[in-house]
Amino acid sequence: MMIFTRRGIVMKDIRVATVQFNHHADDKKYNLSIIQSYAEKAAKQGVKIIVFPEMCVTGYWHVSKLKKPEIDDLSEFIPQGETSQLLLKMSDKYQLSIGVGLIEKDTDGNLYNSYVMAMPDGQIAKHRKLHTFVSKHMTSGNEYTVFNTPHECRVGILICWDNNLVENARITALLGADILVAPHQTGGTNSRSPNAMGLIDPQLWLNRKQDPESIRSQMQGSKGREWLMRWLPARAHDNGMFLIFSNGVGVDMNEVRTGNAMVLNPYGEIIAETDSVDNDMVIADLKAEELEMCTGKRWIRGRRPMLYRPLTIEGNELTPYHARFSEHK
Repeated sequence: MMIFTRRGIVMKDIRVATVQFNHHADDKKYNLSIIQSYAEKAAKQGVKIIVFPEMCVTGYWHVSKLKKPEIDDLSEFIPQGETSQLLLKMSDKYQLSIGVGLIEKDTDGNLYNSYVMAMPDGQIAKHRKLHTFVSKHMTSGNEYTVFNTPHECRVGILICWDNNLVENARITALLGADILVAPHQTGGTNSRSPNAMGLIDPQLWLNRKQDPESIRSQMQGSKGREWLMRWLPARAHDNGMFLIFSNGVGVDMNEVRTGNAMVLNPYGEIIAETDSVDNDMVIADLKAEELEMCTGKRWIRGRRPMLYRPLTIEGNELTPYHARFSEHK
């Protein structure tokens, strides 16, 4: 099935995959070996786009404790860096696009929480997280990322907390994204709200082989999946995009990521997900015909942009999130 979308791209049905895995801090070799293993498995099953979590190449939460020179040692240039070049070779070998998170540096010494998508035609797309707070030494990006792929679809990227702000998802949709790639490191964090997430005892995950149900109930409950279900489907539904959610799983320094890798259609319906408490991959077939008449696309066509000027006036925002809280997501 094919369908015309904005920016002159014709989207075709496509098979995608999303992975949750427990990265090793500061161990790029190990993390990239996991990425390659899943990319190979996905390719054998006809997958054309595979998505991995935020900063999964470098590790995530431990970076909050590192000094700037230590973060700089973990960082790489994009696309000249070793990881980018390895991903391009991997993408060519398996003939699929591979999205992963890492730490980027630029020629001015700035450090970014970035996400790259290496594609089999030699392209590499890059998104710098718009709302970075894992470290005071890292800089937030200032651009949206939507790009054409060789798989005849248009993809946008928003990293973790980028997805929480509804404006970011809407702008990504207005730029013509058919698919929103949403890599995360979330769940099991102290949200300081009685109606949001909470901490999970790391020992429950470490004991997962002997007692998988205790940690699964936490990951599927209000500290994980139930929290995601309050807002994640709305990003897909309200903006008429497929959404590929990837997340870390297991202990990340002193917190527990809750996994819940899933794929949603433009109606906000889950078409594939996992309840695994360990590393896992989810595969889904995206049907292009679902885009044209989905609710979000119709709502976007009914917009009245001239009414929305207050959204862009500085001073209307609340106290910045990262100034009030120390937790992530």
